Amino acid sequence: MIYHKPVLLSESVAGLNIKPASVYVDATFGGGGHSKEILRQLDQQSKLVAFDQDEDAQRNSIDDPRFLLIPQNFKHLKRFLRFHKIDTVDGILADLGVSSHQFDTPERGFSIRFDGPLDMRMNRQQMLSAKEVVNDYSASELADILFHYGELRNARNIANQITQNRAEEIHTTEQLNAILSDFLPRGNENKVLAKIYQALRMEVNKEVDVLQDFLVQCKEVLKVGGRLSVISYHSIEDRLVKRFIQNGNFDSEPVKDAFGNPERSFKKCGGLQVPSQGEINQNNRARSAKLRVAERI
Repeated sequence: MIYHKPVLLSESVAGLNIKPASVYVDATFGGGGHSKEILRQLDQQSKLVAFDQDEDAQRNSIDDPRFLLIPQNFKHLKRFLRFHKIDTVDGILADLGVSSHQFDTPERGFSIRFDGPLDMRMNRQQMLSAKEVVNDYSASELADILFHYGELRNARNIANQITQNRAEEIHTTEQLNAILSDFLPRGNENKVLAKIYQALRMEVNKEVDVLQDFLVQCKEVLKVGGRLSVISYHSIEDRLVKRFIQNGNFDSEPVKDAFGNPERSFKKCGGLQVPSQGEINQNNRARSAKLRVAERI
């Protein structure tokens, strides 16, 4: 079984504008698809540093003297680069979201398709899992998560439905799906369920906070002229990436200097890129992918 088929492989790696005697980062190693393509284009004087907090992904490590896999969340980018005596890098690639392996492994609890434990942890060493979120969060806390991370208009009703049906602890995805069945429109069940699972997963893994921390650190470790190449899969991620590239922060307006001039840290390299229909036909999970590339200025 293929661990994960990389999306927008050639486009995202091309976005790095790989040069000789340089250092690159694959922030989301996964199955190693992007890393292998980067290594294929590196010379012997270059180095690739990869990050992944998932123990399953770490088993895919590549035996290459130019390659280093750091078994950590990419929110620790700057800290671990410095630990390895790397102050600046020439390019950073991130393929956000969940790997095919994580979706296709029932016991990980990421997928609406299988019955499995309510887990959804990308790092299985952490304490918080989807079970705690579903069973311990208040109705208002659940509603906020479902509204902000799932973009669900009826978030409060869904949250109330969950909290009113947990007299006995909800352990599995099948139990949760049954409780939610009244809120699943006929013919559109999977789309709504996917949004609910997305919201729970994003809370469990603190994905918005992690992405923001990571992007700020990218600005700090990228050399002038270095490239940032980011693939996202839903509007929340893409909005954060887009605003950070445009404004250097996560607001709708850039920071301005004393004279009112915007202080920008990146310039866009081309426009938004999406998979071709041919790639989507070969890999249905590519359908929602968006690639943005920027250069540090």
